[in-house]
This record gives sequence, C-alpha cells and structure tokens, in this order.
Amino acid sequence: MQILTLIGGIACLFFALLDAFQTVILPRRATGRFRITRIFYIVTWAPWSWLSSRIKNERKRETMLSVYGPLSLVLLIAIWASALVIGFALIYYSLGSPFVDPLGRTVGLRSDVYVSGTTLFTLGLGDVVPRQYTIRDLVILEAGMGLGFVAMVIGYFPVLYGAFSRREVSISLLDARAGSPPTAVELLQRHSFEGGNAALIVLLEEWERWSAELLESHISYPLLCYFRSQHTHQSWLGALTAILDTCALLISGVQEHPARQAQLTFAMARHALVDLAQVFSLTPVNDMRDRLPEEQFRVVYDKMCQSGVRLCRDAHSSARLLQMRQLYEGYAKSLSRHLCMSLPPWVAEHPHKDNWLSVARLRAEAEASAPAENVPDDARKLLFDEEHHVF
Repeated sequence: MQILTLIGGIACLFFALLDAFQTVILPRRATGRFRITRIFYIVTWAPWSWLSSRIKNERKRETMLSVYGPLSLVLLIAIWASALVIGFALIYYSLGSPFVDPLGRTVGLRSDVYVSGTTLFTLGLGDVVPRQYTIRDLVILEAGMGLGFVAMVIGYFPVLYGAFSRREVSISLLDARAGSPPTAVELLQRHSFEGGNAALIVLLEEWERWSAELLESHISYPLLCYFRSQHTHQSWLGALTAILDTCALLISGVQEHPARQAQLTFAMARHALVDLAQVFSLTPVNDMRDRLPEEQFRVVYDKMCQSGVRLCRDAHSSARLLQMRQLYEGYAKSLSRHLCMSLPPWVAEHPHKDNWLSVARLRAEAEASAPAENVPDDARKLLFDEEHHVF
C-alpha cells in the first residue's frame, strides 16, 4: 500500500509539473492526449457552452461565454496547485507520516495534506514539524517549488493579457474599415476611393503580421481562443474569416494590384486558422449552411461593380471563388461551432450607419464649403454619391 501511495504521489507531481511546463513555459504546441489542461477543457467547455446556448438573450449569452476564458484560467491554476499539494501529501503518507502534531492527534493523511499545503504556499507556520532528515529535505523542496509556482503564475497573467490586448487592437480598428461584424464586401467598398488600393495593401500587410502573431501566441496559449472580444459582433475568428473572404475575392475575381498582397495574407491567415483547428483536434465541417449561395454571389459582385472595383467578369469567377473558400471555410466553421463564435456574412445583413460616418459627413460638408472651382468634380462625387466612400 505504501508503494502504491508513493507511486501515486510521484505521478501527481509529474503530471502537474509537466502540464504546467507545457502550458506556461514551453513556447510551442503542447502534445499528449492525457494532459491535465486538455482533459480540463474537454470536461468543462462542453457543459458551459451548452448552458450558454440555452440563454435566448444574445447579450447575456455572450456575457456568460466571455466569463469562461478568465474563469478557466483561475480554475486551471487551482488544479495544478491542488495536484502538487496532494502529490507531496501522498509521498509523506507513504513514508509513514513522520511528523509531530502539537494537537496531540494521531498523525495521518489529513496532517500530511495540511503540512503539504502550508509548505507549498510558504505559510511557514511550523506547528507540525518533520522528525526525519529526508522529510526535512522534501519540505524544503516543496517550499521552493511553491515559491516557483507563485512566480510562474505572476508571470503568466501579463503574458496572456498582453497577447489578448494586441489581438483586440486590430479587431477594433477593423470596425471602421469593414463594419461590425466585418464583411469582405464592406471592406472593399470602403477602400474604393482614390488611393484606396494603396491603403488596402497596407491593411493586408498589417493583417498578415496579425495572423502570424495570432498563430504564435494562440498555439502556445490555446486558452486565449476562449477569450472573447469586449464589443458585440466582434471576435478574433470573425475578423480572421472576413480577412480570408476579402483575400479570396481579390485573388479569384478582382483585377487590381492588391491581389499580390492578398495571396501573402491569405497564406498566413489560412495557416493560422488550420493550425488552431488542429490544436482542438477539429476536422473541417461541410454540413453547415453555405455562406455564399449563387444568388448571394451575384449580390456581392453587383455591389463591388457599383463601387468601381474592377472585376474579372468571366464564367469561371464563381468557381474560382468556391475553390478558394474550400481551402479555409471548413476549418472556420468547425472553430465557429466549437467556440460558439458566429462567422461574418459576405454582405452586411442589417446595414446601418456607423458612428464614425457622422464625423466623416461633417468633413464632407467642410470640403463642400470651398469654392466650386477648388473642388474637382470627381472629388465632389466622391463625397456625396456613396457614403461608404467617405473614409
């Protein structure tokens, strides 16, 4: 019995330390089917998401889903600490609980757990003391491990929230450029002004880097995938999918210079999407509703034509776009289903005037107040014909 207890205690320490090392310190994807972190998220996320889906109010449902990420982090740290306490307690128990209890009670597993807890959290009470030199060495080892554990936790939070903040900044900036939720058509329409191609290339370059940063941070810390954006209709998955939609349109059917940068951004964004799906062991989903049926495809191209975007209006445009979509949509749908994050439409389903447009309209009025000879005809048309041109 003592040998089995000793093996159990060593196993608790080994799996807890290995899992904490892979989750927090190791800067690459953690492997192993029986890791504590993996089992924890499998067991807790399914019931949490199921309960959240029963809430009809969208705002309350999103609030409940947003709590899971930070709460799971706290619970995971508590599980690691508990595993360390129990592991050392089992080792003490297997060695005969060699302690002196000033309460006069028989020393047993309960006292072992007490000693292990006070030692790991460095309380230093000293009321229950060891009677053997070997146990004293173990107590010192546990105290040092507890101090390192606290330091690891303190350093873990800034890294996570720093990566989360960097991710959310670009998502917030996308609101004024592609709407909320962001859509590919809206993004291209708002960049159809004079000089818009150059601005679009810069934007795609920024999102290529954003996708690379997302890949590196979320592969190392998959927990961040459960952290949701602070604003309604915004999510990292929705923004990434909208960028992929935009790149797919530019590559398959637009005769413009940004198509070159679109290929680079598409490759990086798809890489991030596929790898993150593999982190959760997800396979592409093909049984969900088509995001771009044929009639919607015609609406997309009509809107871009009206905005002055030069299109490849040949018979194979739809087929090329479908081939591009098949490279990433299955993974996006699987992540959408798993994380309970909706994917953006191709065209805004409920168009509305964004808050920043009222400011842009005032600027348009200021431009119009100049003498007529100072305002070119194309500029006047740009300011007043299409409000999505006001940028």
